[in-house]
Amino acid sequence: MRIDYERQLNPAQYAAVTAPDGPVLIVAGAGSGKTRTLIYRVAWLVDQGVDPSTILLLTFTRRAADEMLSRAAAILDDRCRQVRGGTFHSVANHILHRYCGRFSYSADFTILDRGDAEDVVSFLMGKMDLRDRSLRFPKKRTVVDIFSKAVNRDQSLEELLERDYGQFLHHRDRLTALQNAYETYKRQNQVMDFDDLLVYLRKLLREHPDVCQELSRQYLYILVDEYQDTNRLQADIVKDLARVHGNIMVVGDDSQAIYAFRGADYGNILEFPRVYPGARIYKLEQNYRSSQPILDVANTVIQWAKEKYTKCLFTVRQEGVDPVLARPLDEGAQSTYVCEKIVQLQQRGVPLRQMAVLFRASYHSFDLEVELGRLGIPFVKYGGFKFIESAHVKDLLAHLKVLINPLDSMSWTRLLQLVDQVGAKRSQEILAAMGRADSSWDALADFARRLPAHHGLHRLVDLYRQLNQPGLTVSQQVRLVRDYYQPMLVARYDNYPKRLQELDYLQDWTTKYQRLSDFLADVTLEPLTAAVLENSPEQSEDRLVLSTIHSAKGLEWQAVFVISVVEGRLPPYQAYSDERALEEERRLLYVAVTRAKDHLCLCAPQQVYDRATGKRIARLSPFLNHLPASVRLETAPGSESRLESWRGESLADGNEFAPGDAVRHPYFGRGRVLASLERSKVRVRFEDGRTRLLHLQYAPLQRLLPQPGD
Repeated sequence: MRIDYERQLNPAQYAAVTAPDGPVLIVAGAGSGKTRTLIYRVAWLVDQGVDPSTILLLTFTRRAADEMLSRAAAILDDRCRQVRGGTFHSVANHILHRYCGRFSYSADFTILDRGDAEDVVSFLMGKMDLRDRSLRFPKKRTVVDIFSKAVNRDQSLEELLERDYGQFLHHRDRLTALQNAYETYKRQNQVMDFDDLLVYLRKLLREHPDVCQELSRQYLYILVDEYQDTNRLQADIVKDLARVHGNIMVVGDDSQAIYAFRGADYGNILEFPRVYPGARIYKLEQNYRSSQPILDVANTVIQWAKEKYTKCLFTVRQEGVDPVLARPLDEGAQSTYVCEKIVQLQQRGVPLRQMAVLFRASYHSFDLEVELGRLGIPFVKYGGFKFIESAHVKDLLAHLKVLINPLDSMSWTRLLQLVDQVGAKRSQEILAAMGRADSSWDALADFARRLPAHHGLHRLVDLYRQLNQPGLTVSQQVRLVRDYYQPMLVARYDNYPKRLQELDYLQDWTTKYQRLSDFLADVTLEPLTAAVLENSPEQSEDRLVLSTIHSAKGLEWQAVFVISVVEGRLPPYQAYSDERALEEERRLLYVAVTRAKDHLCLCAPQQVYDRATGKRIARLSPFLNHLPASVRLETAPGSESRLESWRGESLADGNEFAPGDAVRHPYFGRGRVLASLERSKVRVRFEDGRTRLLHLQYAPLQRLLPQPGD
């Protein structure tokens, strides 16, 4: 052996790398060196005399596979570069071209990218008369999302609509017909989309045993990275490829399974020992990233997960700064608090690029972005557009900008083209009339008088008549525009509930402004600052990172702030009726915590904005109901106390609801209790007609008093 494996690896890594043939599961905790373990496994196999061409390394990016094989070659020699490495889709494409004669495609079939797939669907929608606006049929991008998720989750179209796209359930027959037409088109034109590569590979392996045997003998050792992120199709393919020899090693962390929305099924890693009887399991628990106080928080968060491989992260780094739980008054105070801590860390020598602010949803950082822009703290954002770059926010702000500056022709053009029956030509006519008049508002009203009573321009005139009334607050002005714009937003976007929620957050910021001009200046100037910084070579390398937690997976920073860790944000209310979804939200917090090396701050404002009731009291996320004593509680900048008086904020286990009770949920609205179940669960039918199972340890369910006539 040319490498001293035992010396270069810790005991758990060494045991996994040198594991004997057969099925192997490596449960690799966050920061425990899973990539290093896979790299050394490749080198070990080649060093043992295994033909590198018989080793198959499956990863989720081509870059990851190339990097692993390059590092393995640097450890051993260039034989490691002969290992077949790549993504599931690239390997599937290679195999399908090789065996295309076994199914209804020729060797010349081509692959549709996402844009191509959307164009095909759009073409078919036109042929099937599905573009009629009165149908309120989902747009091409949403249709492709629906078809793709059904494939990746191995669900029927109706099952997927029932679970995730209830607003389109009434279109199930049309969507089914469109899906059939899409499949026919692809076969007739000899094209496949990305999902087809996996579908047809599984079909090939299952329907042609000789091909399955041949491929299984070709790839005698199969290594899979990030196994918790595989879907059912990928798990089936791996199982079939290992059918002859059973030499399969998968590496992953069930505690970091956070991609169910992409079709990933963490049940694959949990069920591995059942699917592969006699599988050896190795746990990597020594962490090389975080201090022990931070790992104590991570261990406590995941300890309460209902389904997991029990593991406890540890490190030789026992020293470290105590993590902080901050409870500022509201989201504005949260932004101020985070910015102050960032400046303090900078003064202690921590670069901005080594600090990150993480959040569950992109719009949770909007208030912070404004504060960062005001203070001139440069940042870069991942996992969603900056709020000012979102089309619906631009639309709303355009209506407000012309109030301040009626000569803003760009804003007028934008908002006019949103009006029903006003296109590019008509908007230019209106702008020309405004340019000739002394008053833009009078010109707009005069133009509308010449149009039929049902014309959309009359609504716009009414809006500005209200907006120009004296005495309105900034918040009231934003609310008027939001209510006017809502029907347009609903008509234009399939994900309108999320976009409406973002506009409600925009309105929440206005409460601290006395003048509309100040509000628009703060909101508008921030992205200009960011744009300058992005084009500035001397500053582009040192910017604070803002990121959704999903986009932060696999990354690390010296200091991490996790904001809005409160009920309704993390977890969001949508998850409360689905136990699996709630468990994924817990894992999401675990991922966020384990990104931090030295400093961790969990921020949970005491008040948050609710679109139904305005500001409301925010209960701490139920995932923080049990924290180690080392965590410091800060209720305001500079004030500190121990957590003993706070710990144990969770609801009692008792179930206080009875069948027939009228209730209200902050997200799902009003409903009636159908049944009170064991383990603090209730089944509720809501006014939207859907029945949901709610877990009272999470769900903030409110009983409504009987009304006359009930």
